[in-house]
Amino acid sequence: MSQIISACGLLCDECGFFGKRCNGCYGVKGETFWAKEAMPDQTCPLYTCSVVERKYDNCGQCAELPCGKFTGLKDPNISEERHAVSIRERVSRLK
Repeated sequence: MSQIISACGLLCDECGFFGKRCNGCYGVKGETFWAKEAMPDQTCPLYTCSVVERKYDNCGQCAELPCGKFTGLKDPNISEERHAVSIRERVSRLK
């Protein structure tokens, strides 16, 4: 079975919100529930940058990956260590 990967390299189909509160960033065009809650007037900044502005399929097509925007967008519910691991995993998945 193929995995559903977001623009920033998260595995949508492994997320507990997928299919319930979220249909993946491509399905909602970057207007994910968490982006609406955290930034009501914006879409996910990583989706906006990679897909909308740069016309890439995902962040993996960008020569700047991982950029400051990518590394700076952290889930406040995880530790710095887990965030660093997540960045490495997502970059590897996207490249």
